[in-house]
Amino acid sequence: MTREGALGVMIAVAVALVAVLAWAWWRRTRRDSGLAAPVGEAPADAATLFTHEALYVATTRHGEPLERLAIRGLGFRSRADLTVTSAGVALDLTGQPRFFLPTERIVEVAQATVAIDRVVERDGLVRISWRVDAETVVDSYIRPQDASARVVSDEIGALLTLTGTDE
Repeated sequence: MTREGALGVMIAVAVALVAVLAWAWWRRTRRDSGLAAPVGEAPADAATLFTHEALYVATTRHGEPLERLAIRGLGFRSRADLTVTSAGVALDLTGQPRFFLPTERIVEVAQATVAIDRVVERDGLVRISWRVDAETVVDSYIRPQDASARVVSDEIGALLTLTGTDE
């Protein structure tokens, strides 16, 4: 095989791989098109309790940390500002509208070590389990940058305990 022929084969394989990846992501976004993130602001009377710089890692199926969901606005990793208010948790991802989880939608807050394409030190991620709708619970993973995952998890957990939504 000539050098040009080998180059042509490598280019064809690379193009085929990119096409398969694009097709797989398109199928995933179609599969998850019925899921929507709660976009909006915290109520005007909600007090800001804590703010943290963080990295948003992923949102996955509940209990399946390796099954990424392609929810609009939550499909890709991003830097984020996490704000814990008296009414819930707000997440400001770079280039996305504010994502606000009222306490009624939060099912559980815990720590995690693994999420899709991210492994950190033991219990280095905050896992927020929340309801997309009445039947669907998902997990969002956040890696705090200016505090430990335990501190952030405890702050949100205390909010749930105060409002009686903790299960």
